[in-house]
This record gives sequence, C-alpha cells and structure tokens, in this order.
Amino acid sequence: MTESSSPGMVAIDTNVLLRHLLNDDPEQTRRARACLGATAQVLITDVVLCETLWTLAGKRYRLSRDQLARVVLALLEEPGFGFEDEQVVWAAYCDFVDQTGFGLPDALIAHKARSMGAEPLYSFDRAALRIAGVETP
Repeated sequence: MTESSSPGMVAIDTNVLLRHLLNDDPEQTRRARACLGATAQVLITDVVLCETLWTLAGKRYRLSRDQLARVVLALLEEPGFGFEDEQVVWAAYCDFVDQTGFGLPDALIAHKARSMGAEPLYSFDRAALRIAGVETP
C-alpha cells in the first residue's frame, strides 16, 4: 500500500495468511501483520482459504480436523477479514463440523456451486459424495 492510498479492502495470498496464523517466520510475520493492520478489510478468497487449510493439514503442520475448524471459525469471527461469500464459507464450515468424512474445501466447492445455481455438483471424490447436492456422474 502506498502512503497516498486509502485503507480500503486488500486481498492477501496464502503465504501472508499463513505467516499471520503461524508466526513461524518473525520478519514475514511482522510484515504480514503490519499489512493487515493498515487496512480496514482483508479479502480471503476461496482459493486462499483452501490452500491455507491444505497447508495446515499437510505433512509439515499436521493440524487435526478440530484444529482446522477452529482456524476457520477464528477467521470468520475476525472483523477485519472478509470472504468472497461469507454465507457460503459459513455453510461449508457448518457441514464440516457437523459431519465427517470430507474436508472443508469439498464442502466449500459444493456450497459455492449451489450458491451459483449449479446443482448437483458432480464428483468422483467418495468423500465429497457425503455432502448434500453432490452426486457421482
């Protein structure tokens, strides 16, 4: 952000969100938090949310399903963060915590498709087939 720009909405990439959440690189964490604190609203796109969850669940961080759910809830509750469609993210989060056998990205894909008037969502992913509105082709 330049000094002449207004503190409106900015978007962040996955690596900026991860530094904010993990505090695992002091310099990048400081810069990420300074950037986030300098604006009124931070957009977390669906892709960034999914990449973040994938990274946190992966080999390096190995967050559990419950830990991932807490991360998403914290992001939803953070007043400075916004999403492409908060209702879709909330619905995906609710399915994720209420049911087992699929990931939040699967639920997000299904709810995003539904919100755009596309139903059913066809998938070969057996886990995703547990989500309402997802069918095998």
